[in-house]
Amino acid sequence: MNHRIITCILSATLLTACNMHQNPFLTESPLPYGAPQFDKIQNSDYLPAFEEAFRQGKQEIDAIVANHDAPTFQNTIEALEFSGSLVNKVGAIFYNLLEADATPELQEIAEKVSPMATEYSMYVSLNEPLFERIKTVYNQRESLKLDPDQKKLLEDTYKSFERSGANLSPEDKKKYSEINEKLSLLTLQFQKNQLSSTNNFQMVLTDEKDLAGLPGYIRDMAAQAAKDKGVEGWLFDLSAPSYGGFIKFSDRRDLREKMYRAYNRRAFGDEWDNTETIRQIVDLRYQEAALLGYKDYADYKTELRMVKNGDAVWNFIEKLRAPALPKAKEEVAELNKFARSIGFDGDHIRPWDFSYYAEKQRVAKYNLTDEELKPYFRLEDCIDAIFSLAGRLYGITFKPADVPVYHPDVKVYEVRDADGSFLALFYADFFPRATKRSGAWMTSFRDLKVQDGVEERPFISLVTNFTKPTADTPSLITHDEFTTMLHEFGHSLHGMLAKGRYPSMTGTSVDHDFVELPSQIMENWAYEKEYLTTFAKHYQTGEPLPDELIAKIKASKNYLSAYYHMRQLQFGILDMNYHTQTKPIEGEIIKFEKNALLSTDVLPSVPECIISTSFSHIFSGGYAAGYYSYKWAEVLAADGYSLFEEKGIFDKETAGKFRHLLEQGGSVEAAQLYRDFRGHDPEPEALLRQLDIIE
Repeated sequence: MNHRIITCILSATLLTACNMHQNPFLTESPLPYGAPQFDKIQNSDYLPAFEEAFRQGKQEIDAIVANHDAPTFQNTIEALEFSGSLVNKVGAIFYNLLEADATPELQEIAEKVSPMATEYSMYVSLNEPLFERIKTVYNQRESLKLDPDQKKLLEDTYKSFERSGANLSPEDKKKYSEINEKLSLLTLQFQKNQLSSTNNFQMVLTDEKDLAGLPGYIRDMAAQAAKDKGVEGWLFDLSAPSYGGFIKFSDRRDLREKMYRAYNRRAFGDEWDNTETIRQIVDLRYQEAALLGYKDYADYKTELRMVKNGDAVWNFIEKLRAPALPKAKEEVAELNKFARSIGFDGDHIRPWDFSYYAEKQRVAKYNLTDEELKPYFRLEDCIDAIFSLAGRLYGITFKPADVPVYHPDVKVYEVRDADGSFLALFYADFFPRATKRSGAWMTSFRDLKVQDGVEERPFISLVTNFTKPTADTPSLITHDEFTTMLHEFGHSLHGMLAKGRYPSMTGTSVDHDFVELPSQIMENWAYEKEYLTTFAKHYQTGEPLPDELIAKIKASKNYLSAYYHMRQLQFGILDMNYHTQTKPIEGEIIKFEKNALLSTDVLPSVPECIISTSFSHIFSGGYAAGYYSYKWAEVLAADGYSLFEEKGIFDKETAGKFRHLLEQGGSVEAAQLYRDFRGHDPEPEALLRQLDIIE
């Protein structure tokens, strides 16, 4: 009889206490498909679960090392691939909730777990006897008769250890471990600072005159936000729907400027200032790369991507920048002229004027407004539309699933293939809250794997920050938001349709500059009449979206395309400037940023405003030396979608070829997957033509 049972039978009181709550991470889930027990998970479960997970993970590593049999693919490489399953189980839930529902208590737990996670990672990656076994198998790779995915797993595993310091001297291994522990804490600190600073700002308006220019749905959203916070009037904050709507529509230039400055000074000059955090992250990343023998962090990060090195990134960016910059300046000059024609009395619009006048010029050019379109994009209809698109292209179906969720706003769907087989659980979390970071993303609570003949299908999550329904109005989203929804659903399909056996090579576990292809290509359907007419109906009258509005949507697709293209390139350029540093940044971070972007500015820079301190993609979100990949994937998507345009946007054969690409994950080289789908390598000109930047 084990110790826990003995304890529990000592008294009725203890029995009650023991039965009251079992850590749901440490028991098998009784739910369908082993779904996460979100209704049972308590914050107090995380630390004990992580501690047990790291203990078990180390035991599994020790067992591989202690195996007296000669190293083989099965007893070393495969055993390592499937080790740490409890670490993955706990971490997938915890870190995803840290993004989607980050309470202060979860943030405190994250800070405690961070050094534990780093220590566990180092225990594996710097384990000399383990690496010796891996190296033994790797040196025999040509004679092992492995399947293609096994061969790639072996190569990836060896390279991963090599890139994680396995070949370093004992002294340098210690340095590497210390660097990674510091980086782990600093990236968490960056994220925490950004969220705290973002949530700290709110602008409450009590005079209706201050709402001039704002559409009804934005006023309603602000009124609801004020009500939720227990204040009178209308509350605006820095969440995407609130900030974006105000900056685009408000007639009050002074308030637009106030909002702009608040948004673009997040975590800068306040108690959550991220400038020193950035300085340390950049320097430590360079130290890590140099220790491993790389010229800089960009070369280290891009080695295993399609692009292969940092110089190739700069060349790629330049191919997209050079033809676009003059066009972007022309677009801004035209916008300045338009602004003056309707009353702007300055010599040049400022950044807080851009969205406002851009929207007015768009309306003047195309006679199309968000207010006019939103009634046709009721969120529930859009959800059905993306499900039906997936069904039409790939034969898959979605139906509500009765499993627990981590927040009342979350919905879950069971996904099945055309033959009825189970593919995935799909979690959808659409609305903003103070504990959720801004933006939109796809993630997973469990990845696909096949171990000992048992397949575990993935649990996929799509998270956005769309406008919540009010007492009078359902959730209505803009066409841009619908496009975002399609984008993240493309990532979701990559996860849900995954095939394979090794979790490190399935779903979205692909080259970083390939991962955006499935999402970018999905955006194209948002502009197709043949698709829009299947679902876009006025939520009150039921009238379909008129043909003339669809024509305007299509005509306006490339409105200010060169400007927005340059804006994305600026983020990539800033990222590369940070991650090609080979010495500590001297001087102020804001000056470093201004200098990096000087040659690409198409609007007057605001001296006091900064991107870097809230640039979570590169400082806490996994896109370090990788922001260029959005544009890289746009090139792939522009070229790839042209095949759908040639064959038909619902063509089964083309969809089948693309589904094959999605299914393979990282088991095949990305460049080969793309060539198999499209028949040739992509060129940047495909994107420039799609954006009407070149003929």
